[in-house]
Amino acid sequence: MQFVDFEKGCEPTALVVKTQESLSTPQGKVKVKVNSFGINRADTLQRQGHYPPPPGESPILGLEVAGVVCEVGKGVSTFKEGDRVFGLVAGGGYATEVVVNPAHLMPIPKDMPFHEAAGLAEVFLTAFQCLRTIAHVKPAQRVLIHGGASGVGLAAAQLCRYWGVDSAVTASTPEKLELCSANGAEHLINYKLQSFDDVLKRVWPEGVSMVLDMVGGDYLNRNLKVLEQDGRVVYLAMLAGRYADNLDMAMLLGKRASIVGTTLRNRSDEYKADLISDFAKVCLPAFETDELHVNIDTHYRIDDIDKPHARLERNDTQGKLVVSW
Repeated sequence: MQFVDFEKGCEPTALVVKTQESLSTPQGKVKVKVNSFGINRADTLQRQGHYPPPPGESPILGLEVAGVVCEVGKGVSTFKEGDRVFGLVAGGGYATEVVVNPAHLMPIPKDMPFHEAAGLAEVFLTAFQCLRTIAHVKPAQRVLIHGGASGVGLAAAQLCRYWGVDSAVTASTPEKLELCSANGAEHLINYKLQSFDDVLKRVWPEGVSMVLDMVGGDYLNRNLKVLEQDGRVVYLAMLAGRYADNLDMAMLLGKRASIVGTTLRNRSDEYKADLISDFAKVCLPAFETDELHVNIDTHYRIDDIDKPHARLERNDTQGKLVVSW
């Protein structure tokens, strides 16, 4: 099989395609011939040496794939050879073959091309997890989404619209905000020109039920400021650095607020299986009716594998970057 190799700490241009022996298929697993895979910020962090794979997982980059089941291990009855599938892996996605827990796969929605399916799992499952599993948002509630034009941000805006939840987003350009609007966001805040807490205090003086934040830094207390009583701030990344500003404990206690940090890659197999099963039941049919859709920024060939990494590191994306073999 072919795979993308790297040396820890290398630049994107040092990513290189190599060949190794084909993978065996253990009992209870399936092997997928990968057509396309998604690019995620975790991949760039792993390449830089800041985010090692969980113990026992493949050191090859890649957290989501789409392709065709090419081999089924003993004891697997949920998929058969030839099935078009997509889903999560804890590593190994940047390869022409990957061995997957079948509970972490889903059938590709009818008429969806492989490259779109490759950009579905990570962003929608992350957004679904934050909104539904952690924050338990309900129709007519209000949500603030930072990084609105990111893959997760756009997925979260779509899910809010799908569930009847009001959403506001922050982004850095009018073009990104226009895309957020097309995906269901109601209040659009250019964080380079506006203070999101001041804007929301005017349009939603009662506050928001949840803040979905991948920035951190000086957003911490400002997030608490716009939160309603018993609201939640959910953190899934730290683009502004490892440390946030000094926590205003009086505001935290006064609002009975919850601050939750979450990841998906290092969750247990059982957690991921339950999340995927819930998502497949609640949301997957909506991709066939176009009530939900995958936002693909750019679809790359494998020869250009360095380009999506460089773009992610520049924060130069509007939706998902995906690569096909």
